[in-house]
Amino acid sequence: MFALRENRMTVVAGAICLGAFLLFVGLAIAALLAQTGGTDEGTLFDAYIWRVTRFTLLQASLSTLLSVLFAIPVARALARRPRFFGRIWLLRLMALPLGLPVLVGALGLIEIWGRQGFLNSGLRWLGLEQPISIYGLFGILLAHVFFNMPLAARLFLAGLERIPAEYWRSAANLGMPSRALFRFIEWPVLRGLLPGAAGLVFMLCATSFTLVLTLGGGPAASTIEVAIYQALRFDFDPPRAIALSGLQIAMTGVLLLILRRLATDPEEGMTGGRTVRRFDGTTTAALFNDGAWIILALLFLIAPLIAVVVSGLQADLLKLARDPSVHRALMTSAAIALASALASVAMAAVMIRAAATVTAPRHAGAPAHGLAGAIGASTSLILLVPPVVLGAGWFLLLRPFGDVARFAPAIVVAINALMALPFVHRILAPAMATHAARSERLTASLGIRGFHRLRWIDLPALRRPLLMALSFAMALSLGDLGAVALFGSQDMVTLPWLLYSRMGSYRTADAAGLALFLGLLCLIFTILGTTEDVRRREGRKA
Repeated sequence: MFALRENRMTVVAGAICLGAFLLFVGLAIAALLAQTGGTDEGTLFDAYIWRVTRFTLLQASLSTLLSVLFAIPVARALARRPRFFGRIWLLRLMALPLGLPVLVGALGLIEIWGRQGFLNSGLRWLGLEQPISIYGLFGILLAHVFFNMPLAARLFLAGLERIPAEYWRSAANLGMPSRALFRFIEWPVLRGLLPGAAGLVFMLCATSFTLVLTLGGGPAASTIEVAIYQALRFDFDPPRAIALSGLQIAMTGVLLLILRRLATDPEEGMTGGRTVRRFDGTTTAALFNDGAWIILALLFLIAPLIAVVVSGLQADLLKLARDPSVHRALMTSAAIALASALASVAMAAVMIRAAATVTAPRHAGAPAHGLAGAIGASTSLILLVPPVVLGAGWFLLLRPFGDVARFAPAIVVAINALMALPFVHRILAPAMATHAARSERLTASLGIRGFHRLRWIDLPALRRPLLMALSFAMALSLGDLGAVALFGSQDMVTLPWLLYSRMGSYRTADAAGLALFLGLLCLIFTILGTTEDVRRREGRKA
């Protein structure tokens, strides 16, 4: 009876989390749709909206293409070179852009590619006057590749490392050249991963906000999310924001449907579990080619980070450390990050557990599978509604109740928690499934339930994935500017908002110091979250 009651409570808790998730998103969309009476055909289909849409699709398509084309040779080089000095640190470096605040990365790119940056200074020394401009389409593409190429490369590398060892032994026995290896062994794996990786990168680029706001350089390089922000923050034009929000949802929704059609289940080859050993890539040309791609990726990723550190150290760090506004921004950012991360991890854990409970054999049925499917789909649903759209809906929803700034902390925490949910779910779901398979029957037979099971069975086994999910969620929240851009005020200033304000007022020295503070905080959380994953990956190769 106690076990049945506990299962019911788990399912109810999961349903409540799912309902709260859908209610929060649904109310935001409903608030937007409720204002459609003020829109007319000219607002929905004017030249400005079509221009913004075309630029959004253009920059997202080019960013995805460049990121994927750069990621494939980098992933192949890393897969062919499983052991070289510093490989584990390069893999950790490739995980850092995921948790690095966008503003910090943008500032590092400006230090390298900007008007007074390293490259332009060198080219002026050669007699060329400012040949590179980072603002506009070029800067947006450069920044998107910086942030998304490592993500795509890690996805491709994980797929290439899953190729059975028997494939490489057979290829070596047959004397297959490098081109044949790529065509018959590597490309089928990469082709299966391309729709998912390219779709994820496209979604991230199409819904990009902070990068475009920082590096766009003007109205000619505005995306849909930036246009929504401008319509609400500066013009206060809800009809235009509604039209843009609907267009954003429709565009991303169509993309998700197309990706579901293109996605295929990975084909797992039969294997005896031997340690993977590749026999290709021993020629001088292959060594040079792989080394060149690895060094190029290393320089591309590490140069902006070094620039942020160097420029940050040149700032008056002691002055910033004593600045009361920095103290308030740090405390606000930390409180929001911790609250949103805890909410995201707790919500994901409860929903995953509820989905597993309702799909158990004794509970299997159409309603149970429907609830489990809704829980699983909800983590992808948030990709359909970007944070600026959620912020726009809640801005309109709360406006009749007075000053929206009063509700800002709770709304920002909720939006950040939902934005981190897909990443948290991806980390926790496999770990919780493995733990349940190993311990479910034993704990049931011993009658260990409730708090005792949580304390003595679940938490010790899931401590590492929980801490990993928590660290990633905190890093993502610390560097977020999207929700704060709409709700930020003098009473609620976060570190990213303070950094953006200092950049906008041309206080570059202070901005560099703040970028160093913020970057170090997020990098610490990201490293803590990826250390165990990288160690486990390297341990399998040993």
